[in-house]
Amino acid sequence: MNVRTIRPVKGLKGEVTIPGDKSISHRSIMLGSIALGTTEITHFLEGADCLSTIDCFRRMGVEIERKPSCILVHGKGLRGLTAPASTLNVGNSGTTTRLISGILSGQNFATTLSGDASLNSRPMKRIMTPLNSMGAHITSLNDNDCAPLRIEPGELHGIHYQSPVASAQVKSAVLLAGLYAEGPTSVTEPALSRNHTELMLQGFGACVATDLHTDGTATAHVEPCKELFGQQICVPGDISSAAYFIAAALLVPGSELLVRNVGTNFTRAGFLKVCKDMGADIETVSQTFEGGEGRADLLVRHSRLKGTVIEGDTIPTLIDEIPMIAVMAAFAEGQTVIKDAAELKVKETNRIDTVTAGLKTMGADITPTDDGMIIEGTGHLGGASIQSYLDHRIAMAFSIAGLAADGETQIIDSQCVDVSYPEFYATLNLIGI
Repeated sequence: MNVRTIRPVKGLKGEVTIPGDKSISHRSIMLGSIALGTTEITHFLEGADCLSTIDCFRRMGVEIERKPSCILVHGKGLRGLTAPASTLNVGNSGTTTRLISGILSGQNFATTLSGDASLNSRPMKRIMTPLNSMGAHITSLNDNDCAPLRIEPGELHGIHYQSPVASAQVKSAVLLAGLYAEGPTSVTEPALSRNHTELMLQGFGACVATDLHTDGTATAHVEPCKELFGQQICVPGDISSAAYFIAAALLVPGSELLVRNVGTNFTRAGFLKVCKDMGADIETVSQTFEGGEGRADLLVRHSRLKGTVIEGDTIPTLIDEIPMIAVMAAFAEGQTVIKDAAELKVKETNRIDTVTAGLKTMGADITPTDDGMIIEGTGHLGGASIQSYLDHRIAMAFSIAGLAADGETQIIDSQCVDVSYPEFYATLNLIGI
């Protein structure tokens, strides 16, 4: 058990460069592996989840070089993967599991996917249902709609899938399978989820389009593809990782931080909107675009925050940032309501439960609901011993809480941050904790 002690501080100063986006890093390896030619990836996130994706494709015959300055993926083409000798270990990565299932559904060999205990308890029926309706043969070996999953060869046909949830993982699994299908494939979501897969597929040469409807729903389309072609990809910084340092500067008195290379894709940037709604002092210093993905340097200053309501179409744009937002809400003035966020229940932990438990331990006034939580901001929290439940986002959110709390905070099993941000605590030290 690894215990990290966090003590309150004042005046965080300096600058932080945010590591590569986890979602984009996963997808760059996957598409590079099934493209022809070499894909060069810079600013790749070397977190445990993304390394699980690399390991899976290496075991299917793809040569992937990890150089100091970049990752080189020597793609095998859309139909060039080979059968792995044994079960593919996806570790703790739900993104790896769900997206790779779409690719594996179109292969001519059988595979088995399995991960750690946490991963193997997460729901996979949400991707099994549409993929099997396309002609895939995916079964849950324990007959519980969770991994381990067995994926047998099948002849795929295009479908129009009406997804009950706005989930980029579900949408991406179906679109990736659609590359191998006979006929076009489309997915309609109740709200637009993150669109990294669509943008990257376009860059690799696939025929992809998205329709935004007047009722708020969104439909992504993909055509069957003969081949994809290797690309150069510079991964923007992960806004989910940036959120912790933005929050730290907002919450710790006397702070001013320059947070560099923050991905600002509009399907992911809901956290910045919520910060503004709460009265945050955040200045965009510079902004650029590459490969359809925006990125910016943000100057963040300590601010007195106020409560807000977070709901509806905003939720898919910040679902991973909700633990951090909940901490900010506890320090804010007034009530914050988070709703329409039932997806929190199927993350690495049930984050409605784990956020509520942590904040109550620190003295917050929080009420869990079926699809979110209600937080009565008191302006302060007290230091406490916090269980991470081996959930990286819980560990990082409550580490930031500890910086602004009264007294010491201990984060139990803090090593789980390695899943998405191995340098998290080292970076905190750089800015003065």
